[in-house]
Parts: sequence; structure tokens; C-alpha cells
Amino acid sequence: MTPATAGDPMTGLKWTRKTTRKVSTELKRAGIDVGARTVARLLTDLDYRLRVNHKKLSRGTAVTRSERNQQFEYIQALRQSFLERGDPVISVDTKKKELVGLFKNPGTVWVKTATPVFDHDFPTASEGNYSVNP
Repeated sequence: MTPATAGDPMTGLKWTRKTTRKVSTELKRAGIDVGARTVARLLTDLDYRLRVNHKKLSRGTAVTRSERNQQFEYIQALRQSFLERGDPVISVDTKKKELVGLFKNPGTVWVKTATPVFDHDFPTASEGNYSVNP
């Protein structure tokens, strides 16, 4: 379990990236015959729940509504100037990049309490990013 165990040294919170089925398989290898549903029930009995991240941490650097509006107005003016000159306007969809750090993600893990993450996913708060190939 150690290679798949992670945690927060500040709070002592620990979790595993393994599914209950994988935990069950490892326990069977260790001589403990237990199924994935029993592992889930035992985790529940120990007050663990499947949790998602909670957007609760504020960085206080949110983009204001007027700043965001200025961005969209600039893009619209730029598009309009290209169209007036008869130049094409192209929309490009790039590969998705995942931010690394305390950001909301769609996964769940068995833990006693939810992990607080930043309330906004600003790249400037990232410890880095990596490309996700769909």
C-alpha cells in the first residue's frame, strides 16, 4: 500500500489512490480473504467516506467582473477588426492541461474528511502542469 499512499504532512491526513478492489487483492495476497465490498464497509465503519475536494480556500486574487468583461470586449474587438479586413477568424481548441496543486478535481478517495482546495483554479497558483492526452 505504501507506494500508493499519499497524505498531507501538515494535517496528518492520509489517503490511498487504490480502489477497494485493489486493496482487497493485496489483502488476499497477504493471507486475508476479504472482498472489495467488505473493504468499503470497513472503511465506512472507520468513518472514512468517498470524498471530493471542496473549493473553500480563497487566494483573494480573483479576477473582477469588470476585468473579465474587458478581456471579452478586447477579444470581440480584435475579431471584428479581422472580419472588417476580410481576414479569417480561427478558434483553436488545444490539449487540456491539468494544474498541479490544491485544485478541484473530479476524483474521489476514501478519507475521513474532504480535502480543502483553492476556490478558484488560477494557473498562477499552480506548482506546474502537465498535458492530458484524451
